Amino acid sequence: MTLAEQMDTVTGAAAGTVDRHATTETFESTDPATGAVVGVFPVHDAEAVRATVEHARPAAVAWAALGFDGRRQRLNAYRGYLARRMHELADLVHRENGKPHADAILEITLAIDHLAWAGAHARKTLGPRKVSAGMLAANHAAYLEYQPLGVIGVIGPWNYPVFTPMGSIAYALAAGNAVVFKPSEHTPAVGAWLAAAWRAAVPDAVDAFQVVTGFGDTGAALCRAGVGKLAFTGSAPTGRRVMAACAETLTPVLMELGGKDAMIVDDDADVAAAADAAVWGAMSNAGQTCIGIERVYATGAVYDRFVTEVTERVRELRAGSDDAATYGPMTMPSQADVVRRHVADAVASGGRVLAGGTVEGRYVAPTVLLDVPETSAAVREETFGPTLTISRVRDAEEALARTNANPHGLAGAVFSRSRERAMDLARRMRSGMTSVNSVLTFASVPALPFGGVGESGFGRIHGEDGLKEFTRAKAITRQRVPLPVNLMSFRRPAAAADALARVMGLVHGRHR
Repeated sequence: MTLAEQMDTVTGAAAGTVDRHATTETFESTDPATGAVVGVFPVHDAEAVRATVEHARPAAVAWAALGFDGRRQRLNAYRGYLARRMHELADLVHRENGKPHADAILEITLAIDHLAWAGAHARKTLGPRKVSAGMLAANHAAYLEYQPLGVIGVIGPWNYPVFTPMGSIAYALAAGNAVVFKPSEHTPAVGAWLAAAWRAAVPDAVDAFQVVTGFGDTGAALCRAGVGKLAFTGSAPTGRRVMAACAETLTPVLMELGGKDAMIVDDDADVAAAADAAVWGAMSNAGQTCIGIERVYATGAVYDRFVTEVTERVRELRAGSDDAATYGPMTMPSQADVVRRHVADAVASGGRVLAGGTVEGRYVAPTVLLDVPETSAAVREETFGPTLTISRVRDAEEALARTNANPHGLAGAVFSRSRERAMDLARRMRSGMTSVNSVLTFASVPALPFGGVGESGFGRIHGEDGLKEFTRAKAITRQRVPLPVNLMSFRRPAAAADALARVMGLVHGRHR
């Protein structure tokens, strides 16, 4: 299929099987580097969104009825389709999001790996099991299982338009739910491509995964459409509005919000490796990574060497849209304004620009800031651009205190040659995820949960926690044999309660 034919396919597929419900209003998706139109997509209004969700309800029942093995078989077909057409999807991500083709391949690879893990581990994680009934219900058998919620609404981001939403889509599908996905208005073509790929790979369950496109009103309509749960990825301010909309129908939510992730570089760290990781964590994807490194706290013993190493590596980087560029443009034009504001505030607060600091259109030069006060927006707020603040601290304990003082708590990193010291710092870092002697690694491990604390949200995708996130726990007891004395009856003997108290005292009342 040619690129032009591919774009015709994804544009026409944007509404999934409910195109007849779409309004006549449309919007364009454009290439952030050139401004060229990537595709034209419908703006789904509240009626169209409700119709899509209602269309998905019987599909959810049929999808759940396939069982774990039936769903795994179809999820395997889907991931096989994605793997075979990886370069095609990467080309589209490059055009619509702006990231280099090689980075798009890495993103898609991670998504496929998670898709495989979710399908393979759903039965073990969610399947029915017997549990201990305990002493008071010893004559009963006790069972636990995790049942799908029905239709899951997913609102995805533009910075990782394949990997991030797939963390909800794949795990929701594996758990037995249907999915209605609203991609970002900046990357609707990628979302439509994923839905079209599903229909091609899984023709007997096409309505289990559908897409609606549009702006904030479309997302709000999905919140109010009666889905079983809403999974949102985005900023904290938008997350609050999503929660407010979902509260109207008591729809539970999963919030994966922004971060201001820190790296701690201890006295004994491999400074060269830490610098290399910090630059990748801060600058890759033009810094548009929620789990990217935005601030570094290096101890006095290594600070100067670390700054020198970072400076050397940053000189090798270049923003651009050509094949030789290190990273691409800012996907959203407004994000460049945030970078400008944060750099200006850092300088006005007494910080200094070691490298970069310039913004030309949507291209931001790799920027390193030193001596920035903790009160500056460049340290307190999520920048979401290729910038890095480096601060000198007395020791790792001061670094940890500064790290944990930020209201965000998504992820972070610790560099130290001491395993015990590094693990201790990682455990005490106020974040949902921490890498030791690397950055972002936890995201590539399907068995690990992904999510934050504080301003970075709540709930988890990925791993067993991610599968359970899209289910309800169902408890069942079954009486195996009746007891001579039924304690849960008005006909119990008067002395039964006293006898029970004596037994409990013998079993639990002794100090050990």
